[in-house]
Amino acid sequence: MDTFARTDEQRDRLARLGELADRFMADAHAADEENRISERFVAALREFGYPAYPVPREWGGQGMTVYEMVLYQERIAQGDPATALGMGWHVSVLSELVQRKPWPDETIARICEDIVKRGALINKMASEAATGSPSRGGKPQTYAVQVPEGYRIHGRKTFATFSPVLDYFIVTAVMQDTGEMTEFLIPNGTEGLRIEPTWNMVGMRGTASHDLVLDGVVVPEEARVQRTSRQPTHAPNPFLLHVPACYLGIALAARREALKFAASYQPNSLDKPILYAPNVGQHLGSIDLELTAARHFLYAVAAKYDDGAYDPELYPAEMAAAKSFAVQTAISVVDKALRITGAHGLSMGHPLQRLYRDVRFGLSNPPMDDVTMRLLAQHAIREGEAMM
Repeated sequence: MDTFARTDEQRDRLARLGELADRFMADAHAADEENRISERFVAALREFGYPAYPVPREWGGQGMTVYEMVLYQERIAQGDPATALGMGWHVSVLSELVQRKPWPDETIARICEDIVKRGALINKMASEAATGSPSRGGKPQTYAVQVPEGYRIHGRKTFATFSPVLDYFIVTAVMQDTGEMTEFLIPNGTEGLRIEPTWNMVGMRGTASHDLVLDGVVVPEEARVQRTSRQPTHAPNPFLLHVPACYLGIALAARREALKFAASYQPNSLDKPILYAPNVGQHLGSIDLELTAARHFLYAVAAKYDDGAYDPELYPAEMAAAKSFAVQTAISVVDKALRITGAHGLSMGHPLQRLYRDVRFGLSNPPMDDVTMRLLAQHAIREGEAMM
């Protein structure tokens, strides 16, 4: 299907990233079976320089736009969805830092320098078992106490995606004395910080989203990177569109597997492969109709932000709608691909069974469908009220 690349530079990068993703497809399968990160693919992406793509060009990065991010993340996911999702969180967190600058400028510059030099990876740790998703407004139970050396932090974070390969953890915590919400930047290897291998899910196994345990971690004063006086805007981060890009990448991978099977499978009752069977053609046509609509929608929403042509009031709902529509489409496409392959696609050695398991996780990534419907309904209600 169309790559949606707009420039020669984008086409070149996309081709090289695609070759890399396809090269590590077998390792993605092994990583899923062994419940681990595809560390060789992550290392290859570091060597490629991809972690630094969101860094501004004047700091040695590529100044990646939202549209480009969707383009590249979708392609990486076609080879390895779990690595795409993990890398997508790094890209999203870093992009928000360099665009909104919620921390001191020198701290952001230092982190970006490390990312450019050695491909350092960063992610934000906000989820906890007792609070659920931070997008629902849960207040963390992780707390910090001021001590002579700086701060001592205690707590446990869940869904610490990519934790075994991260170089920096952004940890949300509450100051014990004031109840103030804050963020700490903690390098991997800090004493008292450990990763507990709790991730044992049916899908997205290669994200290694284990628990991050902070057992009296002591950090210096400068590790407290965000305070109330420098709270970021509550507008959504447009780079969260890496989530729908990942799941549409899964759908494209499922389409590829269905086509490969249909072109090669010929039962002895037929005189040619099932690719030409009418019912298979119906499924393929349906797959392409759904994918065309979802991909055009997602890329249009991404381009609208880059072009500055978005309505700040409506854009959060459009972003949420693009995510929900992409995930619903991806689930439907993978289901149709399995209808083409039949039981063959459910073999544990077949890529489709992994894609089938991975795609379900889109329903658990923010924003949830009920949030999307609420945002869209609020705009419709306001429009209706204006007609009264």
